[in-house]
This record gives sequence, C-alpha cells and structure tokens, in this order.
Amino acid sequence: MSRIGKKPIEVPKGVKVECKPDARSIGVNGPKGSLEYTWHADVDVALDESGSNICCTVPESRVGQRSARAQWGTTRARIQNMVIGVDKGYTKILNIVGVGWNAKPMGKNIQLNIGYCHPVDIIAPAGVEFNVESGTKITITGPDKHAVGQFAANIRDQRRPEPYNGKGILYDGEIIIRKQGKVFGA
Repeated sequence: MSRIGKKPIEVPKGVKVECKPDARSIGVNGPKGSLEYTWHADVDVALDESGSNICCTVPESRVGQRSARAQWGTTRARIQNMVIGVDKGYTKILNIVGVGWNAKPMGKNIQLNIGYCHPVDIIAPAGVEFNVESGTKITITGPDKHAVGQFAANIRDQRRPEPYNGKGILYDGEIIIRKQGKVFGA
C-alpha cells in the first residue's frame, strides 16, 4: 500500500477542480493560474461530492503490481502540487556570485553575463515569471512546480558553483564547501 497515495488531497477555498475520469484528466483552477494533468491508467482519481477532497486509488486487480503502486503515490503527489501551485504558487531564488556577473530581463528572456565572452539568453517557459533584483538575485515564480524548478535548474546549469573561488549561480541558502587551492613552497 502506498502511504502517500492513501492520503486524500484537501482542496482549499478559491480553487476549482474539474475531474474527468473517462479521459483520465484533472484540471485545477485558482488565483495563480490553471493546470491540467492526465494520470496513468493504473490509478483511479475521484472528486468527492462536496468538492473538497480528491482521492487516488488503485483497482484491486492491480494492487500487487509494483508499477501501479509507484504510479499511485506519484499521481497523488502531482495533483497535490497542482492544488498548492494554483493556490499559493512556487518560488525559487537564485544568486549570482562573481565579479561583474549579472542578469538582465529582456522581455520573456533572461540575459546572463556570467564570465563568458558572450551573453547567454534563456527563454522562460509559459506560465513562469522571473524578476531580477539588483542584477544578481533572480526570483522565479509560477503555479507549476516542475516548470519553476526546471527553469531554475536551466539557469543554474549555465555556470554551476565551483568550490575553489566560490563563483557561480547558487540556489538561495545553498552552501558551497570551499576547497583549498594548490599550495606552493614548503
């Protein structure tokens, strides 16, 4: 039995859920936006009559299958993330550390000047917004947890933090363990 999959998902006020069991899809609308998800065939999703709880189950014939149990917890977690995302939203904060390194918003793109001979342009995905504060702090927000995290990871991959000088693009609160460089002389 999936410990996560068994828990019902509470729907907060102001969030509307539209469940279509025939099409195996669920739509969630809230103040931060709207999201849609199509779940795996091994899982059943049902919205209770009051519309305040969403329950995920696995048919009795598939409970013994490992893949069905895995999809059960995954489906529940994805729907929970959607409900939280359209209600409160998700945020990732990145800090740019390096002399002369900065970021600039260019419409839907973000331009990074991070020590290369050319600026790096990255296009923001649909539904994801970003804000650049003081040139070195990037705040990424949106209702889709996966899209926000992936956009932050794409920015960070342009110049990962390195342990010798401590330069790079770091998540807020991330600690880079510094290494000692080469020692000359005796």
